[in-house]
Amino acid sequence: MKTDDGVTHRFRIVGYDEIFGRKDYISIDSPMARALLKKKSADLAVVNTPAGEASWYVNAIEYVKP
Repeated sequence: MKTDDGVTHRFRIVGYDEIFGRKDYISIDSPMARALLKKKSADLAVVNTPAGEASWYVNAIEYVKP
């Protein structure tokens, strides 16, 4: 994922009970994960944040076994 300002982030979408305090995991119930549902590479995801809408570019999707 890339933010509007070009910063790249990588994270794993997991169930709410699998986060274990990891900063690179997000809950499937989070606004970010909901915005990513049914997205594919090269799509734009719009996420509602407390500061307003933020656009994220999906530069890759992959599944890596935990």
